[in-house]
Amino acid sequence: MSDRKKILEVRGVNAYYEKQVLYDINFTIYENEILGLVGESGCGKTTLSKAILGLGEHTQGEIIHHTSRPQMIFQDPYASLNPVKKIGWILEEPLKLKGGIPKTQRREAVMDILKKVGLDEKIASRLPRELSGGQRQRVSIATALINGSRFIIADEPVSALDVTVQAQIMELLLKLADEFQLSYLFISHDLNVIYQMCDRLIVMKEGRIVEEGSIAQVFNKPQNPYTKQLLELEN
Repeated sequence: MSDRKKILEVRGVNAYYEKQVLYDINFTIYENEILGLVGESGCGKTTLSKAILGLGEHTQGEIIHHTSRPQMIFQDPYASLNPVKKIGWILEEPLKLKGGIPKTQRREAVMDILKKVGLDEKIASRLPRELSGGQRQRVSIATALINGSRFIIADEPVSALDVTVQAQIMELLLKLADEFQLSYLFISHDLNVIYQMCDRLIVMKEGRIVEEGSIAQVFNKPQNPYTKQLLELEN
């Protein structure tokens, strides 16, 4: 895989709060790759995400971005969308902040990205509370993409949705990855979702990476006892 373009390199990352919470984390994400990240609650997944986003205050080590900074898709899209602003405003705001883009061009970009995520243009005039959970998550995905980012951190993006909508959002994320040559760090506690979505997988336990490999390697021949335990719980 060394001949593929690197999107992100994480080298020797340690993180501390009252105690150490990440221990010598090392991995690489490549262009147009979906890397899964699993581990129990409190294992350091959120701390690692914050470090990659540049929000880790007590972090040591190197985080090298070979593309624009990542955007985030959250578990709860309602909490991440401004409840008093219409969807059109929410999507246009990142383009305003970027600057140098005429208003008509910004509006066109909003309508275009709504179509790309499978939403009607009329959604632009609605508030987040007027949308279903699946529609809100599509808006969240559109917000992450509208500025042209090619690296997305997806933090439990389907866990708050019912099974039917989960499948639709997963299909959309895969389609967009193909269309825009996106790379994802895909965080989930659900190994079935990881299996369907990801190319490779990192397993974390108590702030350490305990296993890493292709989906086939990790699922068919897990090496670490903790990975074996997770797979047994899933079956």
